[in-house]
Amino acid sequence: MRHLAPAIIEAMETKWLEDFISLAETRSFSRSAQLRHVTQPAFSRRIQALEAWAGTDLVDRSSYPTRLTPAGQTLYAQALEMLQGLQATRAMLRGQVGGGPGMVEFAVPHTLAFTFFPAWLSELRESFGPVRSRLIALNVHDAVLRLMEGSCDLLLAYHHDAHPIQLDAERYEMVVLGHETLAPFVVPTADGNPRWSLPGQVAAPVPYLGYASGAYLGHMVEHLLRQAARPVHLDRVYETDMAEGLKAMALEGHGLAFLPRSAVTQELAERELVSAGADLSVDLQVRLYRARTAVKTAESGAAQALWHFLKGRHGDTGPQTGTHGS
Repeated sequence: MRHLAPAIIEAMETKWLEDFISLAETRSFSRSAQLRHVTQPAFSRRIQALEAWAGTDLVDRSSYPTRLTPAGQTLYAQALEMLQGLQATRAMLRGQVGGGPGMVEFAVPHTLAFTFFPAWLSELRESFGPVRSRLIALNVHDAVLRLMEGSCDLLLAYHHDAHPIQLDAERYEMVVLGHETLAPFVVPTADGNPRWSLPGQVAAPVPYLGYASGAYLGHMVEHLLRQAARPVHLDRVYETDMAEGLKAMALEGHGLAFLPRSAVTQELAERELVSAGADLSVDLQVRLYRARTAVKTAESGAAQALWHFLKGRHGDTGPQTGTHGS
């Protein structure tokens, strides 16, 4: 390992090693490309770049499932060791800055950061005790990458079978913390009825406040609309990445928005928003993930204790790839 690490750091990106480790473990270019959130051609080019750096074939492409060559097996073992060392160093450095020892870092998609996380943390402090936490709000894709790169302790995310987060169950584990309902809401008329109702009409589509392309909840809305019993007629008049932005526009009467019910609890109680179609909703799980091989450092000790408490409370399982990116 000592002879390999300096050359790697100087001549290549660590993501190539992460790609290679994924390929060694899945034995499938297409599956690894999916897990690494890149297209298959881009993933193949990165493996080829690694082989060009190594000066030899690392993958036996004549076999299926994919196998490593002897050189590939050697690099796989050393790559695991090197990346674990880098993650340990990063964890140590993170422990020297910011919140210091005992701080648990959460990577959380924006919507969950506003809706689920504050109330969950309050309840957790009552049952578990004080928790020093740092929340990093990101889109789903970047939040997942934070966990995969080892730059957070825990990942909080939505889950639905139609759009699961692709994390290898052998490397990551999860607990289900709760459930959420995504449904359409609009402002009411003076008599309390929804100003617009689904499914709308071809000649009079409902003004629609949508999620920007790539947003996780946007994918879920698309899935919901595809599964609708009858065609839904919408006129997209506005879009943004975050549910809070859509809620603000819906409250101003600009149109209909699909929102997590927990984000509009108060507005529903005060009749500022009402349901625009109770039959068009989808249930999501709220899950917490962590790496099974989390580095045991002074900083991660709090995360370890918290995880074991939650595992005992909610149960423990792998990510269940059949069960995945704001």
